Parts: sequence; C-alpha cells; structure tokens
Amino acid sequence: MACSSSATMIWLCLSMLLGLGSAQLSSSFYSTSCPSALSTINSAVTSAVNQENRMGASLLRLHFHDCFVNGCDASILLADNGSFVGEQNAFSNSGSLRGFNIVDNIKTQLESSCPGVVSCADILAVAARDSVVALGGDSWTVQLGRRDSTNASLAAADNNLPLGNASLSRLQSLFSNKGFTTAEMVTLSGAHTIGQARCAAFRNRIYNDANINATYATSLQANCPTSGGSSNLAPLDRSTPTSFDNSYYTNLLTQEGLLHSDQELFNGGSTDSQVTSYTTDQATFLSDFASAMVKMGNLSPLTGSSGQIRTDCTRTN
Repeated sequence: MACSSSATMIWLCLSMLLGLGSAQLSSSFYSTSCPSALSTINSAVTSAVNQENRMGASLLRLHFHDCFVNGCDASILLADNGSFVGEQNAFSNSGSLRGFNIVDNIKTQLESSCPGVVSCADILAVAARDSVVALGGDSWTVQLGRRDSTNASLAAADNNLPLGNASLSRLQSLFSNKGFTTAEMVTLSGAHTIGQARCAAFRNRIYNDANINATYATSLQANCPTSGGSSNLAPLDRSTPTSFDNSYYTNLLTQEGLLHSDQELFNGGSTDSQVTSYTTDQATFLSDFASAMVKMGNLSPLTGSSGQIRTDCTRTN
C-alpha cells in the first residue's frame, strides 16, 4: 500500500508499521467459536486440583515459565524435535515441570468439541487462574486469543527464568526485562505460597545460608542430605502449603523462606516493607496478585495470523 499525504492514510501506514492493527486479546474471544472452552478448562482443573492439591501450583508454574520465555505462546509444551531443542530441559525446568497430562486432557476435550479453535497458550492461561481460585485465591479475567508458537528455545529459557539461588538484584533484573516493577516481582513471588520444591533447589540454603531459621533448616536437612535425595520435596510455604494465602510472606519474617531467592525478598533490602505489609493485609496481596497475573498473561502473545492453533500441544501441526 502506498502512503499518501492524507491524515487517514498516514495513520493506516503507521498502524501497519507499528503493529497497531494486529489482533488484540479479548475476554470474550471464544464466546461464539467455542462457548464451552472456559467451563471445560475449569472442570478439568478443579478435578485435578481436588485429586492432588500440588497440581494447582504445577499448572500455575507452567503458565509463568511459558510467558517468561518469548511470551505466552505455549512454547514450554513443545517437545524437542529436529528443528530445535525446547525449553523443558532448561535448568529451571528439568525434572520439575508437571501438569502436561492435565493440559493434554483439556486439549483432547476441546479438540473434540471445537476442533482447531482453542490454543494451548490460552489453556495454560486459564488453567493458571482456575488453579489459584481452586486453592483459595482471587479470580481475574483472563484475556484470550493467544496463538501457539512453532518453536521453542532452551537458551532463552536458561537466560530468562529465575533460579532458586537468585539474588534480589537478579530477580529485579529478570522481572524488569519483562516490564515488571520490583513491587510486581514481590507480588508474583507470592505464587510460592503453594507448591513444593526439590531438595536440589534448596540444599545449599539449608546448609550454608546465614539468614535461615536454625530449627527450620534442621527440619529440612532430615529429608535433604548433603548428597543424595535431590528429588525429595519440601513445601515452599511450610505453614499452609495448599492454600493460596499470604503465609509465604509471614514465613519470610522468621527467615523460613525455602529458597534463597524467597528469603532475598526479606533480607534487609528495599522489598522488606512490602513483604511486611502483605503479612497483615492478605486481601491486598490477593488483589495485587490477580492484577499482576493479567499483566503477565499479556507478555508478547501471538495473535492474528501469527503462530498456529496446535492440535497437539506437544508438537507443531
């Protein structure tokens, strides 16, 4: 299209160049094309979490680890193939990702009722919300219309996902790179109020960190020896590990954060005051978390004609 001097044509040209004319996410995206989409996902997630509370944390983590690597595009679900080495064996993901079977079950149901319509990326986004709600957290309106990527990147996952030994400055940097403020980083870290971590992720902390409650460290050492037992689990929130509440922050005040990166949020630094405020105001934490999740779900989605709607979430069409 040639750009004329008229104001309208100039605006259209700029829109094309800047991508302003691309499709946008919408909460009603499937209202006509697949009206049963949200209820199908909710039913499957609620059932899975009722059978195993930990699954709620696993599904929430899948969405987070998806969005932080090249956007919310379901790249985390892609198995390695001849074209790329995917994200599942990245350092932060290897041996710890769960919930693929739940996502596959949901996808199978949706392909039966609405073939080729609901993306795997949207399934992850809705499943994360429904998981939080199933465990007592606030709900939020999930924007929909994401499409699925056709590639994945091990290197991008290693470069963008935080590790359990991350410092406060490293956490701030990783989240800032995705457009999040330090306050939003502290809020999203509250996802660790549910779920479990492997001994390998917290071994160094319980034997070497100075800012850890001695009794708490000793209790963890019983199931996490200095060598061996790397897959043994401990709850990220020792108080209420299956309830989405503010106990994660309360634990930090007594130096009972499981991961080094958790305790970094309350360690004499700039985020101490926010952690303290959340311990006395659960409602604000839950509301802030819901808002931050909406923002995270908007990280670089593929829309319009970009990507594809995968028939099988583990491979491209």
